Amino acid sequence: MIAIIDYNMGNIRSLGNALARLGAEWTLTSDPAIIERASHVILPGVGNAAQAMDNLKRLNLPETIWKLRHPVLGICVGMQVMCRTSEEGNAECMGIFDAHVKRFREQQGIKVPHMGWSRLSNLESKLFKGIDSDESVYFVHSYYAPLCPDTIATARHPEMFSAALKYENFYGTQFHPEKSGDVGHRILENFLHI
Repeated sequence: MIAIIDYNMGNIRSLGNALARLGAEWTLTSDPAIIERASHVILPGVGNAAQAMDNLKRLNLPETIWKLRHPVLGICVGMQVMCRTSEEGNAECMGIFDAHVKRFREQQGIKVPHMGWSRLSNLESKLFKGIDSDESVYFVHSYYAPLCPDTIATARHPEMFSAALKYENFYGTQFHPEKSGDVGHRILENFLHI
C-alpha cells in the first residue's frame, strides 16, 4: 500500500488517478502508523513551502518522515520541504536533501513562475530507468533547488537547476510526474519498483 501524506498541500486527484492507472493501491493519510507501514510514501505539494512546513509540524510528521527507510517521493513543494531551507517564507525545512531552495530571478524574457514542459538532462538514478535524456516533463514553480550533491536530474529556466534529488531512500521531483504524460507514468512506475 502506498501512503500519500495528507497535509492540505497536495494535488491529490491527479496523483491518485496516475497511481490508479498503474494499478497501485493507495491511501491518503496523516497517521504516522499508516505512513510507517506503507511500502512507499509520497509527499505531494502544491503551494507555499512555509505553509507546507507549518502543516507538517502541526501534524508532527517531519520526524516520522525522517525515520522512514522505505522509498519516499516528494513532488514539487513536497520535494522543496525535504531540502534544508526555502526562501519562500524563509522556511526551515526538513534537511533531508543538501539544498537551499531559492526563487527564480526576474529577468527580461523569463517568466516566473516557470510553467510548462521542460527537458530533463543528466539523469542519474533508477528513478529514470527507460527515460531518455531530453524527455520533457511538466513544471509549475517559482522556487527551485540549485545543483547540489543530491541532484539526479537537471532542467533549465534559463539557468540549470535540480529537476530531481535523491538521498538514500528519499527522492524528489520538482516537476509533476502525475501531469507529465507517458514519461511521468514511467517515472512513477519506476518509483513503485524501488
